[in-house]
Amino acid sequence: MLRVLLVGIFLAAAPSLPSPALAVQPDEILKDPALEKRARVISRDLRCLVCQNQSIDDSDAPLAKDLRVLVRDRLKKGETNTQVVDFVVSRYGEFVLLKPRFALHTLILWLAAPLIFFIGVFVMFRSYRRRAVEAKESGSKSLSAKEKRDLSKLLKES
Repeated sequence: MLRVLLVGIFLAAAPSLPSPALAVQPDEILKDPALEKRARVISRDLRCLVCQNQSIDDSDAPLAKDLRVLVRDRLKKGETNTQVVDFVVSRYGEFVLLKPRFALHTLILWLAAPLIFFIGVFVMFRSYRRRAVEAKESGSKSLSAKEKRDLSKLLKES
């Protein structure tokens, strides 16, 4: 009974589960499956200049459609994936790439996150070490004779 209930819940919820939303229209799809696969690989890495956080493969914007058609046209002409991407970058700039290229002018993009991480680890290590040294120093101090007498007097009173 429980199994039937769980299957029913899953089937009821299945239409609302996330699925990849591709904006590629049927008229854009190439007849050659190998070329279409290459086009999808390229368009997955190109940013929609209207939506900016979507690839042109996922975007419904007219400019994204134009870019998808452009990619497919250039592939049909026999260009390599690199040539197609280089053409789009030369036309629209490197911002069109969802994943920026590793180059001197993009070095800060690639190195900022690891650098901040290692600085954070270093600061935490130094702070931990400083606290450990302070705890060790404060714990290793012995009481003076006067402090011992005062302590024993307090203990006897209580």
